[in-house]
Amino acid sequence: MGINTERYFNLVEEEWIPVAGTGLVSLDRIFSDSDLSALGGTPVEKVALTKLFLAIAQAAYTPENENDWAALGASGLAEKTRQYLGEKRDLFWLYGGRPFLQMPVPKIAQAEKKPIGAFLPNTPTRNTSILTQSQVKEEYNDAEKALSLVSLAGFARGGKQPDKKILLSEGYGPKSSAKPGPSLGFLGYLHSFLFGASLQETIWLNLLTLDHINDMQIYPGGIGVPPWEQMPEGEDCSVAKALKESLMGRLVPLCRFGLLNGDCLHCTEGIVHPVHKDGGVDPTITVNFTENPPKALWVNPEKRPWRELTSLLSFFNTGGSRSYDCAQLRIGVLRAREKVMYFSIWSGGIRVSSKSGEQGATGSDDYVESEILLFSDWLKTSTWFIQLQHEMDTLGAINKAVYGATNGYFKQLKVKGEKHAAMASSLFWQLCERKFQDLINACTDQTGEYTAAMRHVFVGYANRAFNTFCPWQTSRQMEAWAANRPNLGRFINNLEK
Repeated sequence: MGINTERYFNLVEEEWIPVAGTGLVSLDRIFSDSDLSALGGTPVEKVALTKLFLAIAQAAYTPENENDWAALGASGLAEKTRQYLGEKRDLFWLYGGRPFLQMPVPKIAQAEKKPIGAFLPNTPTRNTSILTQSQVKEEYNDAEKALSLVSLAGFARGGKQPDKKILLSEGYGPKSSAKPGPSLGFLGYLHSFLFGASLQETIWLNLLTLDHINDMQIYPGGIGVPPWEQMPEGEDCSVAKALKESLMGRLVPLCRFGLLNGDCLHCTEGIVHPVHKDGGVDPTITVNFTENPPKALWVNPEKRPWRELTSLLSFFNTGGSRSYDCAQLRIGVLRAREKVMYFSIWSGGIRVSSKSGEQGATGSDDYVESEILLFSDWLKTSTWFIQLQHEMDTLGAINKAVYGATNGYFKQLKVKGEKHAAMASSLFWQLCERKFQDLINACTDQTGEYTAAMRHVFVGYANRAFNTFCPWQTSRQMEAWAANRPNLGRFINNLEK
């Protein structure tokens, strides 16, 4: 092919993975250094990298059942994965005759080449203002190229960026616009993982067993073969069809077929995976299958992931609705509470929109992420979760009071108040986010003393949000302020009776 074959970069040995507090590390170090605590990078990069680590670990060793998983441990899994990477080292070259997650075939090399970032969801759509240099980055070092390829495998944005004239499977397509990556979806799926005390523990806590995969009944192809071991020959070949039905195909979806050429990428649409409405889901996304059609939790910058915690943990709700389900959390939390002292629930992703036929981050779209620390003892009874549900419902009621009071204030002044009310509501939730971990901790206290103290804090935030957007300098303003000031005493008084 003659494209970049003179360069050398092996993902097992070279430093390309961002780790918080450390910098760039290699794949080998991820599974060798137990002191590495957490990934760096954007939420999309964190999801894509964690899925890659899980795919490598599942390929190295998939436990038969929970007993096998527990006996393996984080260190045992790391050892087996290091051995796998040593044996498969030659499959992780970024360049050469068999480049990692790329298609070195003549047809792909004929596709129009564009900067790598043009295919990723944080790239602005046409007519969108450029706010940061990263949005127009056109020069990439090898580490950035490797990270972009891993992100592109599942998070490619929908639109006309891929060369639609190039097809590898006979009689397949073409379509006018490429589908978004299955890890991104229409609006941006919210992904969730368990985070352990180290990266190695994180990978171990999220590893699925053969029993889990069989019980889930959504991957008829089982674990499957990782794409670096067997790349597809086309969009609809037997290997592509197998990836659509396997866990590997959801961890590393190959939704684009690409080939590096300098700082650019020759790219066509790759494998089109089924979406959640058709039963195709990543284990890390949360879906309500009781609705018709099924309803997914999307990334929402106006509703940060911590506010979705009760939905994410609805499998604890033995006496009520359990409509939403995230297999990764359901399996992970129930096992983690028995094997580790503490862990975190991490949720994140990117919100995207469609504009002029192109998908990307525009307007208020943005990355979001949150991490919530939980102690295993809290989860061994239903008491903590029931109290958390009650307190979250109360926060919702307080927010509703703030919105209604702010809207009423402006209506009395003969001004449209919906926009101001929405901003007051948003400020209230932003203030609450600062204290959410404290609320999580307070829900463990059965006396109610700590939750009562938190209610006072949240009521104070509600008054602050109302006062911020409802001034009382003039007599008319003072009259409207006094008439519409939210009645929040009931949220405190019912705790003190």
